[in-house]
Amino acid sequence: MTRTDEKVSDLPRSKRVPYTPESAAQGVQNVIRVLEGRWKLVILFQLFGGRIRRFSDLERAIPGVSQKMLIQQLRQLEADGVVARIVHHQVPPKVEYHLTDWGQSLCPALDALLAWAESAPSEMGS
Repeated sequence: MTRTDEKVSDLPRSKRVPYTPESAAQGVQNVIRVLEGRWKLVILFQLFGGRIRRFSDLERAIPGVSQKMLIQQLRQLEADGVVARIVHHQVPPKVEYHLTDWGQSLCPALDALLAWAESAPSEMGS
């Protein structure tokens, strides 16, 4: 299994709030809203481990994504505080993306999802 959290160490633990079934479901729905989209998880995996990637590098690394869709997905991730954008004012323009600390903290959660998916019954499919 590929690990996403090898570079994540001692992330701060937030205060645990007692959840009700309703508040837990709402919290998970909020997370799914942030991660939904055909390319968002692929983008995240390209940026895990503290990698800083130029827009053109992301475009080459994700076959099948259009420029318009990549821009849209990156903007949504940036608006949600998962990805940060760095604009270098030079000619030609240079734009780089990296995960915020909060975005990087998704690594262990996605590792747990990968482990859960690997343990799925064979009827689930891939």
